[in-house]
Amino acid sequence: MNDILARRARRATVGIALSAALVAGIAPVTAIAAETSAPTGAVALQTEDAAAAKEKAYAAMQEALKNLEAAKDAASPEKLAEIDDDIAAFQEIYDMVVTEAAKRREPLPAMQANVDAAQAKYDEAHNRTSGLQAELDKALEALGDEEPSTAIKEHIKQLRSEIMAAERREKSYEDDLHSYQRRLESQEKQVQHFESEAEEAKAHIDEDIAKRNALLGDLEKAQAAYDDACKAYEEAKAAADKATSPEITKPTETTPP
Repeated sequence: MNDILARRARRATVGIALSAALVAGIAPVTAIAAETSAPTGAVALQTEDAAAAKEKAYAAMQEALKNLEAAKDAASPEKLAEIDDDIAAFQEIYDMVVTEAAKRREPLPAMQANVDAAQAKYDEAHNRTSGLQAELDKALEALGDEEPSTAIKEHIKQLRSEIMAAERREKSYEDDLHSYQRRLESQEKQVQHFESEAEEAKAHIDEDIAKRNALLGDLEKAQAAYDDACKAYEEAKAAADKATSPEITKPTETTPP
């Protein structure tokens, strides 16, 4: 009984297709072929798109793997060890020159105090010489055309003698001042030299640390990109497999009338 009903249903379906084709002016054979081949063409197109997406995802995964291998080579343990050795070497230099600069800087306050004291003595001696010279000029100006007395002559002679002594003292204090200044300048140059060496060593350390961090950062990014590419490939592969072997939906069973 069921077989008879199934045959009747098939004949009815073909009859409906033929009737629709005749109304539309389409040959019966063409109508029946279109009726039976359209779902198959759509499935084939979907399968082709899924396969292309899978190939594209696979190529992207291979490119990501290539980049990951390059990043691993750039940040290999050997190369990182070389950078660490350079950092350690420059750190040793930095510590040494910083210590030396601090040692050279310690006597600077005392040396500056010596310069200040020598400057004060020189200024005092210079003012003394200038004062005596002004007093002598004033005494000579007061003479006029008159013959100076013995007392005035002795006073002028005494002033000139004191001026000579003051000038010698001033010159001595000036030499002391220049000596203290040269010592201070020499010490300051030594401090500046070691501080400059420290800055240069610190620059090398910062450069190597930045280089090391950049290599590790590139490796981390390459690893993340590869992981994402692998995930995308697995998803594309699953979609392609599903398109190649789609699940067949069973028709709902109904109770025959």
